[in-house]
Amino acid sequence: MAERSLRIEQYETVHYDANLNPLGIPSSVRRAISENIVSIARYPDVYYSNLKKAICSYTDVSMDSIVMGNGSVDLIKLFAALITPKKSLILVPGPSEFARVLTAYGSEIVEFDLEEEKDFELDVPAFINEIDESLDLVIISNPNNPTSKRITRDEIKAIADACKEKNVFFVVDEMYVEFLDDFEEVTAVPLVKKYDNMAVLRSVSKFFAVPGLRFAYAILSNQEYRELIDLTTTKNNIATLSAIAGTAMFRDRNYIVEGRSVIHTERSLVYLAMSTCRTIKLYKPQANFMLARLLKEGQTAADVADHCNRRGIIIRRCDDIKGLGEKYIRFAFMNPKQNDLMVNTILEIV
Repeated sequence: MAERSLRIEQYETVHYDANLNPLGIPSSVRRAISENIVSIARYPDVYYSNLKKAICSYTDVSMDSIVMGNGSVDLIKLFAALITPKKSLILVPGPSEFARVLTAYGSEIVEFDLEEEKDFELDVPAFINEIDESLDLVIISNPNNPTSKRITRDEIKAIADACKEKNVFFVVDEMYVEFLDDFEEVTAVPLVKKYDNMAVLRSVSKFFAVPGLRFAYAILSNQEYRELIDLTTTKNNIATLSAIAGTAMFRDRNYIVEGRSVIHTERSLVYLAMSTCRTIKLYKPQANFMLARLLKEGQTAADVADHCNRRGIIIRRCDDIKGLGEKYIRFAFMNPKQNDLMVNTILEIV
């Protein structure tokens, strides 16, 4: 078995499992960090004026609606502590962090199953029927990870209305939303002004390819929660260089446009290239990654992942994701040359 895990060394290792923007770290971020390295000798500015202004311009929200944290999981923990939900509704399959964090905070988890027969598309009316007064929290990712499926803003609004009626708090995690072709029409950020029972989470890790900066932000209008957050969180919890880098990336229009353009093109090409294969089922992607089911009898995700690993291609096995299993794999779209290698390598074995 040890011999099988060895990969061919002439191939560079590429993490198709990380779902990062193939453009890599924005040059504006590299420059900002390099030019401001001496700032780590000072404590961060507790007001974060420049960073918040950049977020405001990027999202078109008011400065007092922004809450910042050290990554999206940090913010999920923050809302779990604020809401202390006894009962929460989540999607399966979906981000494993939701159930893990909420369970740690004592919440009972109610799962809404996305059906493979419907290509894991969310049945919004059926989902809304599950929202009742016994719930304290509904949390979804849009687009969903690992299915790469999104719902529309009107559908999010319908869920928000149902939550409002039943006095349930609603959290939308938009970690991958910037990769969508119709990002501006899908994002739930404009709805926050209307719904005080709602928060939208964003992270810079995936779209700006900087997971090591550990920075995420939430947008909410609930005055009571904002005051509680101000009272209970550390004022200067964002590192100085993270704040400087964040300010630069939100203003880097060229990177933002190019990143979305690359994903649009590569998503289409990879899907087209693999769609003729009869031994793998593709779930048409809308984000920067794709979920697939292996149809060949006896073949598992471990088999395909091991074959890919020999070429330096690290894909995501989904055998540990609830609602999927050993027949599912997930991989991100990288640059054209890398995608060609990945597609050819997967098609060699499936």
